[in-house]
Amino acid sequence: MNRTTTTLAVLLALLAGLSACAVRNVPPAASAETRIVTDVWGREVRIPAEVRTIVALGSGAPRIAAYLGVVDMMAGSERMDAETFSVLRDFNPVHHQTFRALPIVGRGGGSGNNNAYPEELIKLAPDVILAAFSPEAADELFFQTHIPVVSVRYFSVNFIDDSFYRAVRVFAEVVGARERGEEVLSFIQGHKAELQRRTYGIPGGEKPRVYAGAVTFNGRRGFSGTYSNFGPLMAINALNVADEAGMEGFFEANLEHVVLWDPDVIFLDPGNMDLVNAEYAANPAFFNSLRAVREGRVYAMPAFNFAATNVTYALMNAYFAGTVLFPERFAGVDIARISAEILTFFLGENTFDVMARNGLSFGRVTIGE
Repeated sequence: MNRTTTTLAVLLALLAGLSACAVRNVPPAASAETRIVTDVWGREVRIPAEVRTIVALGSGAPRIAAYLGVVDMMAGSERMDAETFSVLRDFNPVHHQTFRALPIVGRGGGSGNNNAYPEELIKLAPDVILAAFSPEAADELFFQTHIPVVSVRYFSVNFIDDSFYRAVRVFAEVVGARERGEEVLSFIQGHKAELQRRTYGIPGGEKPRVYAGAVTFNGRRGFSGTYSNFGPLMAINALNVADEAGMEGFFEANLEHVVLWDPDVIFLDPGNMDLVNAEYAANPAFFNSLRAVREGRVYAMPAFNFAATNVTYALMNAYFAGTVLFPERFAGVDIARISAEILTFFLGENTFDVMARNGLSFGRVTIGE
């Protein structure tokens, strides 16, 4: 092989490599008008100029579709939402029948891994896949389907953190719902400010000490499951005793520490009360040693994290906790009424009674009953 032939072969190989890289972001109709969006990981993805059909995959993506009012753009649904009616995902009761009628295109869940069904996606050929996946998983799914994959992954950190805001803005840009996206974020900001306003300036010595137990984290948990930096309590500047443990996020509290903390008020996830009641039957002395239990200051407060953050439930929890901990500051706030406002804004329907009928209710509870 002479020098000219060798050079030509190298150039062809380089061009082939560049073409392979470029294909990564080209939509199925490569000749159509396109635009480039940047996803939550900073990946630049080329998508059709006008997006008509989407698939929302992974933890939180179908929820954002519901909040933005674009579920009708979905060409397929995940098995998790189609086969199971569940109030644990705030959007599911409203859209379950729609999901059931769509082809199944993925397993669902919150791992961030690629658990989609590539063959089904290829058959449906949506314009864009919006996936709450890691960047590696998003790339993998693109190479499997050659359909643009935009990541909208967000995390359940503290109280509706910035990753959620980024995900909403990316999703809204893709589907042409920027105005609604900003309305959603403004609604959240308005309620955050209202919660802060109501609880600003309360001296620490006047605040009850609070424990949030039986929280749901990667599954159901008993009494010791708790959070430091627990979002709804942060939103109202409450004194969360779990913050004193020096842990970050979810952890299993040492029961001896809970006795030492001796909280004034306890909030428990009603979906896990069967676990707590079984623990009470095995060790009633522990529970009866706690002042909050003896004085009847134990309250049900539904889990707000399930397949990422249910923003509706997070806001509702903060208002409910405020009415319990700071009744004077939250005078006039009725949990059913404020919940109706929040649920209707995000989902177009008030599902407060549906939540209660399916075990997610607010109010005083008695451990052991």
